[in-house]
Amino acid sequence: MEPQTASNIDRAPYGLLVLAGGREAVVELPVSPHFHLGICDLQKKTRSKASTMAMGLFRVCLVVVTAIINHPLLFPRENATVPENEEEIIRKMQEHHEKLQLEQLRLEEEVAQLAAEKEALEQMVEEGQQPPEARSAWDLWSTLCMILFLIIEVWRQDHQDGPLPECPGSDEDELPGPGSTPLRGLTLPNKATLGHFYERCIRGSTAYVARTQEFVEGFVDDLLEALRSLCNRDTDMELEDFIGVDSVYENWQVDRPLLCHLFVPFTPPEPYCFYPELWCSNRSVPLDRRGYGQIKVGRADGDPLGCICGKTKLGEDMLCLLHSKNSGARPGGEMEDLLCAKERPYLDTMQVMKWFQKALTKAWHRIAHKYEFDLAFGQLNTPGSLKIKFRSGKFMLFTLTPVIQCDNSDLYFVSSLPREPHSGMPVSSTEWLLSFAVYERHFLRMTAKALPEGACHLSCLQIASFLLSKQSRLTGPNGLDSYHLKTALLHLLLSRRANDWKASQLDVRLHDLLCFLEKSLLEKRLHHFFLGNRKVPEAMGLPEAVRKAEPLNLFRPFVLQRSLYRATLESFYEMLKNAPALISEYSLHAPTDHASLPPKAAIP
Repeated sequence: MEPQTASNIDRAPYGLLVLAGGREAVVELPVSPHFHLGICDLQKKTRSKASTMAMGLFRVCLVVVTAIINHPLLFPRENATVPENEEEIIRKMQEHHEKLQLEQLRLEEEVAQLAAEKEALEQMVEEGQQPPEARSAWDLWSTLCMILFLIIEVWRQDHQDGPLPECPGSDEDELPGPGSTPLRGLTLPNKATLGHFYERCIRGSTAYVARTQEFVEGFVDDLLEALRSLCNRDTDMELEDFIGVDSVYENWQVDRPLLCHLFVPFTPPEPYCFYPELWCSNRSVPLDRRGYGQIKVGRADGDPLGCICGKTKLGEDMLCLLHSKNSGARPGGEMEDLLCAKERPYLDTMQVMKWFQKALTKAWHRIAHKYEFDLAFGQLNTPGSLKIKFRSGKFMLFTLTPVIQCDNSDLYFVSSLPREPHSGMPVSSTEWLLSFAVYERHFLRMTAKALPEGACHLSCLQIASFLLSKQSRLTGPNGLDSYHLKTALLHLLLSRRANDWKASQLDVRLHDLLCFLEKSLLEKRLHHFFLGNRKVPEAMGLPEAVRKAEPLNLFRPFVLQRSLYRATLESFYEMLKNAPALISEYSLHAPTDHASLPPKAAIP
């Protein structure tokens, strides 16, 4: 037998290569015909297994890459606004964790399916059957679907946030930084022009404001007295004397027509009382709800129901003398009669506003014959807004707001219609807005005593409020209002010396006020003046919970809504640009003082 070389070894059925004395030789061995078939099947099985494992590994990699792209912490979006609330970050992380868990479950199901198909394939190989060719086609379609899914995820990441494309990062990059020129280099009118404008357009209407205030107060006194006469002291709410708040009573009102804001405190009938719950120091409450609270209604002795029939199941032969079967008045209905929410012991703002409107309507019908004008409700979104219509066609606006005093302080819970705040969180009808209007009026009066005679602090606020009002009429309302201007002024009054507010410093202080507001807008941070401000004098008598509370950012909506922030900032700079021409125009054509008001008819 001739020795076989390496080139013809593959043609032998099976051979063994041996080395003997430095010479190569191939020894042929007897082989079964089925052994060669087994070797081929084993090779096919190995190739199929390797292909299946490679395909499964590729799909696992795709899922991992998709999860990484979806993760907000590994690849944060550039120029995105980071929420200030840690709870919002935790919520988003939980949502992504749930998505990853779903992907993991789906992956486990696919692995189990692959294992089952692998066992079936092995069984087919053992039985000598050919595996179906549809398997390769299925792997192809599965791979294409995964690639398509990955492309869709990448596209969704670029378009999932609606407001972001409206305000790209390049827009904010163009904003002036803290070290740039204040007010973008825009100049305000000089001291002489501002003084002339103030004397002709603002100070000249002081007498009209005083007459309007006197007329409204006299009419409201008569209206509330008629309302008290219609109420049942045993079952109805008791109304106290009104309290004047806001710009008219702080001497910086400039808008026309004048709008007087009056608080009307009320208390429950005996033996009930209100238990206010402040949220300003509650860390479990979201940041934008810290300026709200709830009002619990209960008995003065601490028993919310006052009857054991609501706590104990009475027998068939026992009768409650307070809530009989014939009367049908149960403890739950008793709480609803006290203007509480359904099946809850908390005061409902909607119920209070409905009750107050009905009571005012009845009181006006009782005294309407004394006056030569009509009374109607004004704005629909402000139920306490009233409008006096004179026969001459003129009208007068004022607002009566039912409020609740908070623990013998000057804090008041204000009832208003529940609406969606800028953060998008739902508002319950049992949430009451906390108002510091009385404290603000007291602080301005206390500060005025320490300032020089004829101080310009209110003049600055009036001019800034005038410019903002005119700009809002041109471009529409935005995220900036007169309350933000007043808050900025209160911060400046607390930080500057008294001599800095002389009348001769009007132009400098107005520039400081607008620069402070610009800095707050650029930083998206304007803290509430009283909440968490330990610099407020203790003589103001703020509750300890308010002093120790976390500061409340009034500009937080700008952090959450970039489109609102951009519109507000553009309107602010446009207001500064139009200020010189607007002040010059109104100084030349100042409106004349309003005619005197119709006298009130004599009461017989």
